[in-house]
Amino acid sequence: MAASSRGLSSTPFGLKLRRLDLSPLYHRGGLELRRKRRRFLDRDWRIYYCCSDSVVPIRKSKNVEKAEEWLFDPKKSPRRVRIQATPALPFASSQSRFVSKPEKFYPRCTPRSSGLQSRDTPPKRDTGIANEKDWGINLLSENVNESGINEDGSTWFREIGEDLSENGYRCRWARMGGKSHDGSSEWKETWWEKSDWTGYKELGVEKSGRNAEGDSWWETWQEVLHQDEWSNLARIERSAQKQAKSGTENAGWYEKWWEKYDAKGWTEKGAHKYGRLNEQSWWEKWGEHYDGQGYVLKWTDKWAETELGTKWGDKWEEKFFAGIGSRQGETWHVSPRGDRWSRTWGEEHFGNCKVHKYGKSTTGESWDIVVDEETYYE
Repeated sequence: MAASSRGLSSTPFGLKLRRLDLSPLYHRGGLELRRKRRRFLDRDWRIYYCCSDSVVPIRKSKNVEKAEEWLFDPKKSPRRVRIQATPALPFASSQSRFVSKPEKFYPRCTPRSSGLQSRDTPPKRDTGIANEKDWGINLLSENVNESGINEDGSTWFREIGEDLSENGYRCRWARMGGKSHDGSSEWKETWWEKSDWTGYKELGVEKSGRNAEGDSWWETWQEVLHQDEWSNLARIERSAQKQAKSGTENAGWYEKWWEKYDAKGWTEKGAHKYGRLNEQSWWEKWGEHYDGQGYVLKWTDKWAETELGTKWGDKWEEKFFAGIGSRQGETWHVSPRGDRWSRTWGEEHFGNCKVHKYGKSTTGESWDIVVDEETYYE
């Protein structure tokens, strides 16, 4: 097999192939040979070719014994590879699932020659925050300060800068915003990257806005990597908050969530949510805790109420370690007159396919039994 291209040696070399596998890599152009070992299997080779724009995958084939020729044709395109191999080599479909770079990465970017367009639509619940690349933000740029007026009379601004301080502190940030011609709608966004010599790293964004109907919203998220000062373990923490309020009715919602991890598998997750729609309000809280050694705790608490005084809710909790643990919970309801109904229940899992189930309610029902049941938990 011979390989030739600008920047690559044209000296032929021999190599017997057992398998071919082409996988996307996260560095720019080049040809890389990787040799790997698998237990009870012969040695094999993986060949990777990647360029800055696209990657064409070749799927694995067990019956391929050789590849006749690999040619890099710089006359046609320095970023394409032509492969000739035996018919048994299964190529990917001719209709590649990869799109061109402009179509894939910059479908919604605002041209630099035009101003920023107004964004006066409140965020929807449980949706992710768009990547800064989708908005044309480049945190690598330095010292940008520009503004302008769009054709519809709305105004916009964009600022990009960098702050430096002691201990290697560095913060790169980008701020942008806009306002309608009459000032009835407005939006602002701030993105940042922070780091210092201790290894601390932080990514974050904050967004806010309002529209002509009076709807307003605000959201922020952060992702932090740092070393715990007591345990010296690396920790990752992610958090987000979102809220919105209607300008035409008594409605709004708020939610926050967080995730925390350390290098030994300790994990904590949780969320708090609240919402209101006219005469009805609701709340929700949940949490998860993993100690990294097999112990798991999970819980949820939900409740709601109306202005007339009706209330209802449901909550549960489970604790497990190595297949042994317990579950318990309650469902309840309160009428406007104050009458209360509830049902409590519990389970004890012994780890031997025996489960003790018990419970009772305010209406007189009760149960206390042991059943054969496999225990499932995460």
